[in-house]
Amino acid sequence: MHYRSIKSIVGLFAVIGVFCFAVKPMPATTFDNNNGPELPAGCDSIQVPEGNKLAFHAYARGAQVYKWNGATWDFVAPVATLYAESDYFGEVGTHYVGPQWESKSGSKVKAARVPDTGCVPDSSAIAWLLLKKTQTSGNGIFTKVTYVQRTNTTGGVPPTDPGSPNEVREVPYTAEYYFYRAE
Repeated sequence: MHYRSIKSIVGLFAVIGVFCFAVKPMPATTFDNNNGPELPAGCDSIQVPEGNKLAFHAYARGAQVYKWNGATWDFVAPVATLYAESDYFGEVGTHYVGPQWESKSGSKVKAARVPDTGCVPDSSAIAWLLLKKTQTSGNGIFTKVTYVQRTNTTGGVPPTDPGSPNEVREVPYTAEYYFYRAE
């Protein structure tokens, strides 16, 4: 009886061993998109210069903040949360005035719009932009960022109706941000 139990256990291990060698593990999914997003016609100006490689991609949901100056709505700042997934799950950071992006680990990148760039594939949404880093700080995902693209925007355009003096309005928006580093 004891001999049969040992033989069964050895047989079981043999089957498991054969199975382990016969079935190859699935390779880890990699995010290798050196070119970033597909840009529609008319958006060539926001293409990131050669020598930069996509490092990180985030989905933003928040508001574009505007203030009424008595004649028009002036842009004040973005206020958004950054997420790892398209369904706004997995918070990774924030986006705010500067414009700046800050990771939950504390790294930051501040950028400025590259002159003569931008496009508006959808007139009901804010423009797609190319921004160049002006400053980084901290250690983390934003430490070595060189360029940022804002794409796939929805909403965020200034209100069309006049406001009252110094009125502030937050207009909901979403966007995708692509962060690049020098190769």
